[in-house]
Amino acid sequence: MAVISTKAIVISALKYSDSSLIVKCFTEQEGLKSYLIRGVLKFKKGNLKPAYFQPLTQLKIEATHKQKSTLHTLKDATVLHQYNTIYQDIVKQSIVLFLSEVLSSCIQEEEKNIRFFSYLENAILWLDTHETVSNFHLLFLLNLSHFLGFYPDVSNKHKDGFNLLEGNFTDATHEKLTISGDKLALFKKLLGINFDAIENVSFSKQERQVILQVIIQYFELHLDGFRTPKSLAILETVFS
Repeated sequence: MAVISTKAIVISALKYSDSSLIVKCFTEQEGLKSYLIRGVLKFKKGNLKPAYFQPLTQLKIEATHKQKSTLHTLKDATVLHQYNTIYQDIVKQSIVLFLSEVLSSCIQEEEKNIRFFSYLENAILWLDTHETVSNFHLLFLLNLSHFLGFYPDVSNKHKDGFNLLEGNFTDATHEKLTISGDKLALFKKLLGINFDAIENVSFSKQERQVILQVIIQYFELHLDGFRTPKSLAILETVFS
């Protein structure tokens, strides 16, 4: 058993009994951890509030981690970054809900990955502080594949096709699971850019849906057990 102080990003919160939550966090120091927080929905006093456990909230936590347990104890939590727009803006709320569901499906590692943590931390802060965010989730997902180990191999970017299963560019455009033509042109717009460049990338509503479906298919091919997020329908409604 060890007492840990670390930054943490809330991935999901599941109601447990009438008054408790099971909260999954990606922590800077220990990777993915789950916490049983008893009585948080019932007792208004105390230093743990239900609002702290909204999707992608960034916290500073103090927790007791037990070696042989999958559920740990959260002793204290404070909000590290008070978001200014994410919980007020329906578009940003929908993006955050969608991305937290994706991350819940993707992140399995119980070990620290500070570069990955830093990417999530900075990406969410970027979302909170910028207005043009309609393509944010597309670039977030594609760049997320860096940390999950299957970012596209761009060494033959000039070729006419991209094989989603192999993760590389190809001349064999008629092979199964290969995109080409307009889909490929949309896909290429996102490669190698950072969030500050996303404002210069323009997609129509239809193009945005097409490229999102391509990226989701790419994730499904490379991650065991990855499912299309249920919140995708909400996201598509918000952008339609």
